[in-house]
Amino acid sequence: MTRVLVPHASKYGSVEEVARYIGAVLRDCGAACDVVAARQAHDLEGYDLAVLGTGLYMGRLHREARRFLRHHRDELAHLPFAVFAMGPLSDDPAEKEKVRPQLERGLERHPELELVATEIFGGVIDPARMPFPYNRMPAGDHRDWDEIRRFAVSLPIRVPATA
Repeated sequence: MTRVLVPHASKYGSVEEVARYIGAVLRDCGAACDVVAARQAHDLEGYDLAVLGTGLYMGRLHREARRFLRHHRDELAHLPFAVFAMGPLSDDPAEKEKVRPQLERGLERHPELELVATEIFGGVIDPARMPFPYNRMPAGDHRDWDEIRRFAVSLPIRVPATA
């Protein structure tokens, strides 16, 4: 059975929600899956795939995602690795492509990574949870759960054959 680690770096919780959903989809597909905060991912031994979730803030990966990449650099060099990022406040594909370079810049510091998939999902604005001036923005949830599911099922997991 494929063992998958889904570490997430989330400022307001929406990245964590997506990470938990991806974990559930992977479990439904037959993988064993651990979903943890990136700062709590201490050991990658025994995993067959890692799927890092991060928010994009001011053009950068979340600080805990950057720390995860630095801390696990050697382990990740030998492990299939996928990344999803959330950031654009729209589900428009053109807006997602505008922020893709931000994700790529964050990952290019780690050329040793064996990236099997990267994806950008729309973000969430919950003004009640945001500091000024962001709490003046209109509320919106731009996550496309069908798109997130397609990403999850596209990840390379091995499912044992049943007799």
